[in-house]
This record gives sequence, C-alpha cells and structure tokens, in this order.
Amino acid sequence: MSNRKLVLGIDTSNYTTSMALVDVTEQRLIKEVRRVLPVKEGTVGLRQSDALFHHVKNLPDLSKALLATVDPNEIVAISGTTRPRPLEESYMPVFLASESYGKTLSNTLKVPFYELSHQEGHIEAGLWSINREMRDGFLALHLSGGTTEALEISPTREGYDIKIVGETGDISAGQFIDRIGVKLGLPFPAGPHLEALAQNYKGEAINVSSSVKGTTISFSGPETYLQKFVEKGSQDDKVAYSLFQCVGITLVGLIKGLIKKYPYKTILLVGGVASNQLIKEKLEIELGKYQLNLLFANPKYCSDNAVGIALLGIKKYIGEEI
Repeated sequence: MSNRKLVLGIDTSNYTTSMALVDVTEQRLIKEVRRVLPVKEGTVGLRQSDALFHHVKNLPDLSKALLATVDPNEIVAISGTTRPRPLEESYMPVFLASESYGKTLSNTLKVPFYELSHQEGHIEAGLWSINREMRDGFLALHLSGGTTEALEISPTREGYDIKIVGETGDISAGQFIDRIGVKLGLPFPAGPHLEALAQNYKGEAINVSSSVKGTTISFSGPETYLQKFVEKGSQDDKVAYSLFQCVGITLVGLIKGLIKKYPYKTILLVGGVASNQLIKEKLEIELGKYQLNLLFANPKYCSDNAVGIALLGIKKYIGEEI
C-alpha cells in the first residue's frame, strides 16, 4: 500500500478549468490538467452562466485523466477556488463548479475540503514556479483577463493576507489586449497572437498616452485611441507593438507610484498578461535604476492553473496536523 500523500487542487476560473495533484511531503507537482473554455469567434469573453456550464462538463473528463494512475487512498485533502479574492464579499458564479465538485469529492473520499481564492492560487503558483518562498511582506501585480490589481502581501503560515493597494479604474490590461486583438480579427484570448505579431515589428510605436494617477491606472482611453488606428487600417504589427508598449509604460507608472507609498523592493508579477515578454522587457529597462527585485512567474504558471491551489492545500493540511 502506498505511503504517498497527495492534495488535489481545483480551479474553475473565467476561461480555464484546471486540476492538479501535488505531493505533500516533497511539495512536488505530480500531474496537472487544464482545458481552456471555448469562446465564440469575434467575441471578447463568456457569460458567467456559459462558463459555469463548460466547467460542469469539463470536470468529470479532467478528473478521469488526472486520477487514472492514482490510488484514491493517497488523496488526503482537496482544495478548491470558491471566490475570486480572499474577501468575504468576493463572489463569481464560475467558482461554484470548483466548490461543488470539490466538496462532493471530499465527502466521497472522506477527506477535508479547503476553500481558497483564485488570487491566492496565482500568488502561490507564481512563487513556486521560480522556486521562491517569501517570509517577509512584498508587493504583487495580478495582471489577467479580468483583473489588474496591485497587492500588498503578508505571508502567513497557511497562505497570505492580501490588501489591494492599486488597480485599474476601468478595464483590465487583459481586456484592453483582447479587445484590440479581436478587433484585428485574432482569436480570443488574443494575447499570444498579438505578441507574435509585435515581436516582428521593428519600427516606432504609436504614441499612446498612458493614464496613471498615483496607484490608479486606466486603459479605456488608450483602447479607444488604438481602436481608431485599427479602423484606419494601420499595420497590425505596429498596433500590437504599440499596445504592449502602452501597457508596459502604464505599469511602470503604477509601480513608481507604489514604491513611493510602500517600503518594498520585491514585486511579483502573476496572471496571463505577466507572461508577455515585451511588457517584461519594458519594465526591466524602465525600472532598472530603482534597484527593485522584479519576480516574473514562469510563463506556464502565469496563466490560470490549479497548481497554486493544490500547494496552498498542503499548507492548510499541514497546519491542521500541527
């Protein structure tokens, strides 16, 4: 009989169904599975009801693939996302899939179920992906399709205390990127396709003004401005390059505002937008003189995944044992 102990993590975000198994003793990823939700061509997202429907369909298939070679007795705990952020009032219907499926499995296997937030999972997966463990407070930027937030993070024994200290006043960086990409006729999510276009561009960028007021930023104005260039038939690669330059310089302004207010030198970047190499290069060049410790999560674990949720489940399981 196996002595291995595993924690199963589940995440049902806006656009991805994810599951992961990690080893409790070694905190090693055993296996993970993900499935991106289908989005109708020409649209820039899914309704919550449609996303929830796809999660309910995906979870049985993904769990079968994930657990095919695992003894159910090895699973000692299940953790799942039940809300977007670690706040009582934080709620999105898509996370009902993770909560319902996770609680059903925990009842069947007679193991504990730990409720976590999608944002905590991003932080944990990001640090794990670059082999970092933080004991002191730090800042993070959560940059995704639905979220652009600056966070003050205090590590705890079982996870993180998180406080929002900066954000977008309108659309997220991911929405900005996807709206321009779809306008150019690219598939959703548009980020990787736009980045491939932008990497080939060698000319000057369109001068798109960034909007930064302290620790609040805005992308609706830049979006409207670039939309006009798309409508005029401007080069696709030029638009893509200019878009990422705008996002990069806006985030530079946000970080400058943050370090004026908070005494941290370490900043972790997570979320799908954080995997963009052009944005990363812009931040490193523009912020080089500030002697910051910019931590970029491994691109594979920037996007939505259940690995961080499973790892946080380990911390809660060990905490209960102690």
